Amino acid sequence: MINAKLPRIWYGGDYNPDQWPEETWQEDMRLLKLAGIHVATLTVFAWGKLQPDESTYDFSWLDRVMDMLSAHGMHACMATSTGAVPAWMATRYPDVLRTTIEGHRRKFGGRHNFCPNSPTFRIFAPALAGRMAERYGKHPALVAWHVGNEYGGSCYCDTCERAFRLWLKARYGALAALNDAWNTSFWGHTFSDWDQIVLPSLLSEHLDATRTVFQGITLDYYRFNSESILECFKAERDAIKSATPDVPVTTNLMGTFKSLDYFRWAREMDVVSWDSYPSLDTPVSDIAMRHDLMRGLKAGQPFMLMEQTPSQQNWQPYNSLKRPGVMRLQSWQAVARGADTVQFFQVKRSRGACEKYHGAVIAHAGHENTRVFREVAALGRELAGLGDALVDSRVESKIGVLFDWENWWAVEMSSGPSAALKYVAQVSAWHEAFWSQNYSVDMIGEGHDLARYDVVVAPVLYMLKPGVARRLAEFVERGGTFLTTFFSGIVNQYDLVTLGGYPGELRSLLGIWVEEIDALLPDQKNSIVMKKAMGGLAGSFDCALLCDLLHAEGAEVLAEYGSDFYKGMPCLTRNRAGQGHAWYLATAPERKFLSRLAAFLAEEKNVQSVMRAPAGVEATRRTKGGQSFLFVLNHNDTAVRIDFGARHLTDLLAGGQVGGSVELLAKGVLVLKE
Repeated sequence: MINAKLPRIWYGGDYNPDQWPEETWQEDMRLLKLAGIHVATLTVFAWGKLQPDESTYDFSWLDRVMDMLSAHGMHACMATSTGAVPAWMATRYPDVLRTTIEGHRRKFGGRHNFCPNSPTFRIFAPALAGRMAERYGKHPALVAWHVGNEYGGSCYCDTCERAFRLWLKARYGALAALNDAWNTSFWGHTFSDWDQIVLPSLLSEHLDATRTVFQGITLDYYRFNSESILECFKAERDAIKSATPDVPVTTNLMGTFKSLDYFRWAREMDVVSWDSYPSLDTPVSDIAMRHDLMRGLKAGQPFMLMEQTPSQQNWQPYNSLKRPGVMRLQSWQAVARGADTVQFFQVKRSRGACEKYHGAVIAHAGHENTRVFREVAALGRELAGLGDALVDSRVESKIGVLFDWENWWAVEMSSGPSAALKYVAQVSAWHEAFWSQNYSVDMIGEGHDLARYDVVVAPVLYMLKPGVARRLAEFVERGGTFLTTFFSGIVNQYDLVTLGGYPGELRSLLGIWVEEIDALLPDQKNSIVMKKAMGGLAGSFDCALLCDLLHAEGAEVLAEYGSDFYKGMPCLTRNRAGQGHAWYLATAPERKFLSRLAAFLAEEKNVQSVMRAPAGVEATRRTKGGQSFLFVLNHNDTAVRIDFGARHLTDLLAGGQVGGSVELLAKGVLVLKE
């Protein structure tokens, strides 16, 4: 569990007493207790108040807050306050300020406003974290550490440029190896001295913020930037651990956030936490996928839902209210998919600046007589009623969907074949195909143990890192089912094309050769024509985006294109390798085809759905110590009937037994002990 000191589903959120007069704090405590909140995330952006100048620290006000929490039976997830540097630091030490991709040195302001390679930041941030750990390490209220906040961004200053050269020296050893990896003979880019290397920006290799003419250079910068920011996290973590080795340390991630390789980050975190902010029209399957991804970062370990809004956001173009029941439903969805906490941003609505209209448990009205507060308090009672029943239970899956940040970067900085090819969209489509039928799915990295799965799907596996093709072949030979898609096996880890024909190292495993790749215009379609019926796969289905023109080299051809000059060429193949099969899908099909293919892959390996249910009803299961818990969530705007057959299950929320045909109200939730 996250911390044995607090063996329950944590319920809380970001509380910023530093933004309010001290005479309001006791009333805040009354309201938090009334809402059922028992964990407060403190001091996320209080650096300037905790350290008003270079040599002065003032923890007196925070001492009072911590003692107040403890007196009310509450706990603290203590943030290190380093999400934004204080004004005095930016004024006295301008090396902490970032430089944009356009080459402009920023002035003080905003957040994430520090250069990750700034010597000044690398000194002051761990120093503050260490002092806080020494001061509060034995405080009874402390249950977790929260380093920084929503890390991200990039810097292109001279300090980062020098650090980049050192990083490259460590990675490649010799300039000859770097020149080969980057293919610098193209456009006469060969380097003869390390100091000739500059950061890839709008002053050098970039056409705009995302398009680059030298993918290898930019790919390495993305790796370097992610690792540079990670070093900042690690420095604070190490300072904390030296004083409080047994208190878990985390930082709040952001789901499918492109800039940072979260699989690398997760290795350095005791527990993964993340901030979930769907809009009114975000597909429910997308929210589920991001929960699954956060759970997958540490191979199934429960995660923390660190932030969600109890109602509306402030930063989207249209900041809709969460409709009645939706906050509860989304909170239970997080728990159902592996969260051991439900936390909000924010507990108390700010008076000024950009987040003053962001939803909060305590509204500007300042009392408990609001719709949002009543919903929060009701959920608090439900969570409290569960005690420790769900804590540290796990979601078990036999299906893995591969997600890889470096592959994502490489796919979308490619200069072809289609601007419409978006990596996350392709992964989401496959996850949704399984999710819509209530198959349990793990989102896995390329380094995960594949032996625990029966089916592994790797959409758009464009980049193959060393050893991945071999591990996939071993998985199939042992009896696994592997499927990959168009635009896979094209390049190595340096974004250099693997010569000898696509899909490179996967060619023999898949039993195919891809000769060409056709990019369809947005209004163009082709069709997938099944050669024979396979379960629900029969007849013809639309496809679009990309069409690989491929030849079977031993693979069985299951479907062919229905039109254009490559009519009759294979577009779905299956190749036997050892005890298993390797599938290749050469185009992007309509949703119906993906759902039916996903079901076929699962059923062929006897992988069972958690539960058959009406459309829009999500079902998942967590298990612990031989006991399983079934979650049934109705995302529809109308009631549905759920058939549990002869089973008799214990309703952990309403009490009593559930069996037979049951009506589940719109946005309703069942948590059942099996």
